[in-house]
Amino acid sequence: MESAKTLATLAAILFIILIHSTRINSFTETPTAYEVLEDYSFPVGLLPDGVVKGYDLNPNTGEFSAYLNDTCRLIEGGFQVKYDPKITGFISNSKLSGVKGVSVLFFRKWRNIGEILRHGNHVHFFSSVAAEKFHIRDFDDSPLCVWYELQDEYSLEEQK
Repeated sequence: MESAKTLATLAAILFIILIHSTRINSFTETPTAYEVLEDYSFPVGLLPDGVVKGYDLNPNTGEFSAYLNDTCRLIEGGFQVKYDPKITGFISNSKLSGVKGVSVLFFRKWRNIGEILRHGNHVHFFSSVAAEKFHIRDFDDSPLCVWYELQDEYSLEEQK
């Protein structure tokens, strides 16, 4: 009977230590860029999968820089999208503004996506020549990049 009490006491102590260390780790770990997007009510799928090697964020002004391994191009929602190795802008709840480093191919020219807004269940993208709206579920998962030499400035299809 004494050993059962000792075992129960030991289990309780281990449980308390586990809870305490989890709390410490959750406060000391830097969130990922994907988690920061979620903190500002954006889906993680706005950034490509596994290519963000770091970021800087000024929580007072919302000014941010995200750093990718390299230039990334992909096809998402029927659009060709290009991410530069450095993406900058300002983030606030449901709004990314002054964005530089993300562009979409529109009539054979790359156009910067300067603003991204979330309204309810939709994400709105704005460039200098067009605007497009998508359902938020389209960005539940981060897209994969297509890596290659940037020889052709117009089409991923021509690379095949």
